[in-house]
Amino acid sequence: MIDSDDPAVIARQLAELRLEHRDLDAAIDLMVQAGNSDELTIKRLKKRRLWLKDCIARLESALIPDEPA
Repeated sequence: MIDSDDPAVIARQLAELRLEHRDLDAAIDLMVQAGNSDELTIKRLKKRRLWLKDCIARLESALIPDEPA
């Protein structure tokens, strides 16, 4: 995870995380459809996918400017 306030850096990191999340989605779907996949591996991939989703949400919120109260 990159700790930066630069919107361009955050946007690039977001794009990379979204791509990895999409790739994991596809890999998990293929493994589930195959039916002969290791359940532990699928569980680990799903956990990674959830972690990525959380990272994406944090970075998206970092791009939203703070409004004065």
